[in-house]
Amino acid sequence: METKPQSLLFSLYDEGIQMDEEGWYSVTHEEIAIRQAQRCASRVVIDGFTGVGGNAIQFARMHCKVVAIDIDPRKIELALNNAKIYGVEGQIDFVVGDFLQQASSLKADVVFLSPPWGGPSYKNVKKFTLDLLKPKDGYSIFRIARKITPNIIMFLPRNVDLRQVKELAWLSNPTLPIEIEGNYVENNLMGITAYFGNTTRTSRLR
Repeated sequence: METKPQSLLFSLYDEGIQMDEEGWYSVTHEEIAIRQAQRCASRVVIDGFTGVGGNAIQFARMHCKVVAIDIDPRKIELALNNAKIYGVEGQIDFVVGDFLQQASSLKADVVFLSPPWGGPSYKNVKKFTLDLLKPKDGYSIFRIARKITPNIIMFLPRNVDLRQVKELAWLSNPTLPIEIEGNYVENNLMGITAYFGNTTRTSRLR
């Protein structure tokens, strides 16, 4: 039986999941979100650009305490609804606000970053550079997250400039461990996840 596209985003989609237009192209596929969350089991995680909650839900399912932030109140409403569908709303603090403005007052073990890629047109760029991320360039967003913790997970377009991604680790002081993972769904490359600090496999084994 063919898998419904919406079920790749949320396996419980038919139970009452709610999305806005942007969510259809920006939410992390559930299979990918699960793999990302497995790096953070039982930790405090900040989801800086939570959208409709795909990643926050999977972090919560891995027994994380999650702070899910989005500047759009409607997205927070949708994310809360979706968390209720999965029964994990009690493990997530939903915050309407600007992560970049609030970061200085936040504490966590891990920061997850999936900032807007600029809409579906990102696919038309031969090499996606970090300055194309929204609302600020990727270097600035990473530096802000780095002030909270060195343990950062960043979900990026499949055509991202990998040299720039590696620079995020090299330019940190001290230099951070980094692991780059290609994320496939049904044999299609959907994105790139960069793991920093102790979210990398090698650091977690120490």
